[in-house]
Parts: sequence; structure tokens; C-alpha cells
Amino acid sequence: MTRVLVVDDEPQILRALRINLAARHYEVEVAADGGAALRMAADTSPDLVILDLGLPDLDGVDVIHGLRGWSSVPIIVLSGRAGNQDKIEALDAGADDYVTKPFGIDELLARVRAVTRRRATQEAELASIRLGDHLIDLTGKTVSGHVRLTPTEWHILELLLRHPGKLISQRQILTEVWGAKFVKETHYLRQYMTQLRRKLEPDPAHPVHLITEPGMGYRFNP
Repeated sequence: MTRVLVVDDEPQILRALRINLAARHYEVEVAADGGAALRMAADTSPDLVILDLGLPDLDGVDVIHGLRGWSSVPIIVLSGRAGNQDKIEALDAGADDYVTKPFGIDELLARVRAVTRRRATQEAELASIRLGDHLIDLTGKTVSGHVRLTPTEWHILELLLRHPGKLISQRQILTEVWGAKFVKETHYLRQYMTQLRRKLEPDPAHPVHLITEPGMGYRFNP
């Protein structure tokens, strides 16, 4: 069942969306402000976020930035701000779609279906990622050649493989995998990267796919 997090400070909108989404077999969580939304997203890992920009504690664009710091969850903005600049800022921050209030529930549900279809296509692509001699399925958590990875190794590898070619900072990986209290424990990360290379790289001493950017972070080179 697709899990949707709805973030809005208007109780009537939260209620209407909860009822309409639940009637169509979505699992629905709601949050009335940005702080609660970020905490709930971290706790429940929703498949989709529907987000108002005008929240009482944080601007919705800041919430998008907060989510994009660690998650690729699809985000549909639902906002009374109709200006082009507001739309541009939200989309540039990482939103996937933008619906202006007042809105028709049928249009919003169509946008939800479209975004979740795109997400399903992306997930299918993640079922076959080549890294050297290995095929990696991030959805099924399998590696060809009977290679077995620990949960922590999977977590690190997934962060890198979901963003091919992109530098992922040490801080981001440490925060995502171990928590904010461990941002200085870079030796943890070095040890696990050594283990991943030993298991996945043809020549672990001279990696060509799991690349270190000294002093900054790591990058997956397809």
C-alpha cells in the first residue's frame, strides 16, 4: 500500500485529503507543520509527500530542502501561492509537481497517480544497476555472484547508487546511516567503504566505481 504524508495547517484540507486518499486505498499520515513533517518523514519513510508551502513554523520550500538532504521521496506542492516565482522556487528546491489552491480533488488524485507511476518506473530501473562485474538490485537487495552485504553496507551503497555521478558528502552519509551525533566519525565510513570495495570492485586497491573525493566524500562512477 502506498504511504502518503499530507502536510497542511488547514484542518479541513487534512481531513478531506485523508478521507479521499484512504478511500482509494492509500495509507495516510498527516502533519500540521514543517517540523512535524520532517520528523514523521524520517520515522515513517512515506512513498509520497503532499506539502503546503504556507506552514506556521517553516516555509514549505525549507521543508523541501530538508527532505532532499536525505530523501528522494516524490513531493507534490499544494499551495495558495500562484505566482510563477513561488512555483520555480519549489520546483528548483526539489518538488516534483505543483498544484494551486483552490484545487479539484480529481486533479490532485491524477497528479498523485502520475507521480507514483514515475516513481515505480524509477524503482524498476534500480532493479538492475551494474557495478563492475556485478548486477545490483536495490529493490530486492541482491548482488549477483552470491555477494552478501550487511545492512549498513546496503545503506551506504544505496545512497551512492541512487545518485550516479554525484558527490555525496561524508557528513551526509554519516548523518543518514549512523545519525547526526556521528558526523565526525569518518573512520566508520572509511572502514565500510573498504569492505564494499573488497566485495564489489574488480581491484579494490584501485577502485573505478566507488570513488573517494579526498576530504569531501564519495561518488558512484557507473
